[in-house]
Amino acid sequence: MNDEKYIVKGFKAAAAAAGIKKAGGLDLALIFSEREASAAGVFTTNKVKAAPVILSQEHVRSGRARAIIANGGNANACTGASGLSAARQTAEITARALKLEPEEVLVASTGVIGAPLKVDLVSNAMPCLVQDLAEDGLLSAVQAVMTTDSFPKAAGFKGAAGGKPFTIAGIAKGAGMIMPDMATMLCFVLTDAAVEAGHLKKALISAVDRTFNRITVDGDTSTNDTVLILANGAAGNGPMESADLEEFERGLVQVLGGLSTMVVKDGEGATKVIHIEIKGAASARDADKAARTVANSTLVKTAFYGQDPNWGRIMAALGRAGIDMIEEETSIWVDRVNIVDRGVGAGAEREREAGERMKNPEFSVTIDLRRGKYEDRIVTCDLTQEYVKINANYRT
Repeated sequence: MNDEKYIVKGFKAAAAAAGIKKAGGLDLALIFSEREASAAGVFTTNKVKAAPVILSQEHVRSGRARAIIANGGNANACTGASGLSAARQTAEITARALKLEPEEVLVASTGVIGAPLKVDLVSNAMPCLVQDLAEDGLLSAVQAVMTTDSFPKAAGFKGAAGGKPFTIAGIAKGAGMIMPDMATMLCFVLTDAAVEAGHLKKALISAVDRTFNRITVDGDTSTNDTVLILANGAAGNGPMESADLEEFERGLVQVLGGLSTMVVKDGEGATKVIHIEIKGAASARDADKAARTVANSTLVKTAFYGQDPNWGRIMAALGRAGIDMIEEETSIWVDRVNIVDRGVGAGAEREREAGERMKNPEFSVTIDLRRGKYEDRIVTCDLTQEYVKINANYRT
């Protein structure tokens, strides 16, 4: 990765090995804005929320923040009052080291659920973490929060507003327990554009809905899903007009879209990325439910892994999705190969062609329900033996 692409004016980042991860290595990340910044966040809708999610939801309500402290190796979820206390202490330790107020610090965690977070490890590592803050430290920071990820995920965008260039850079972790609903998924986005907090929150919610809320690896929504964005205005563009906001929103969608696709590509044990596209649904709800049911079907996902255009599994998934669908009106394509035409298979030769397309690392499955005008899409991956191995041995 080209480090310059992920340098954002007025921001510094660092990572340290604090001893939180059982296997060792980088496990504590710090991101710091040298000036005041607007802030916004989108969090898991899971009723079981990790302590850092609860605390960051509280802190981000002000629309202002200057630091993000995140750890890997421990989710600090299902840890009760002591877990919330540990999250608060983490924010306080970070604030003292950076001469900030605790409310200006956002906290995130990822890792094993149910284990207490040892705050003394955070405290001991903080001096070195602050000392190592650097403008090119963002790629080190993402490594600290990786768990079962096989590669660090980063994306950037260069735009212009008010005649001044600005940058958006984002990092993310996630490979399993992924179906964000705002996996374990964390995403931190930085921009030197000046964006008012209200506009920033609106743009983030919209971008997340179009990207992270349209992916799934295994259908599990984590206790810790968090997307945070800080905008410090160091680019000097001034308050954004409508055209500038459109450019910023376009860049944000591009960054989050790139990161979310990387998460699916890195799905635990995954070998393929599949775009499930629904057309002709009777309602927006039906389009969403159809896409998610097919994308999360164990039988469909194992067929993807086997490069088998087993369209019967797709039809069965649609039939149990609780949507308005008629078998005789439904057609299915793999890329541009039509394998089902109005409920009837198109023959062995078409299936052979589709099977060849499914050998590619990325392909699409398009379903036309012919029941209305609504469309939706979900990006998913295949399900392999490796996924079972990774999750069977996660704690042992």
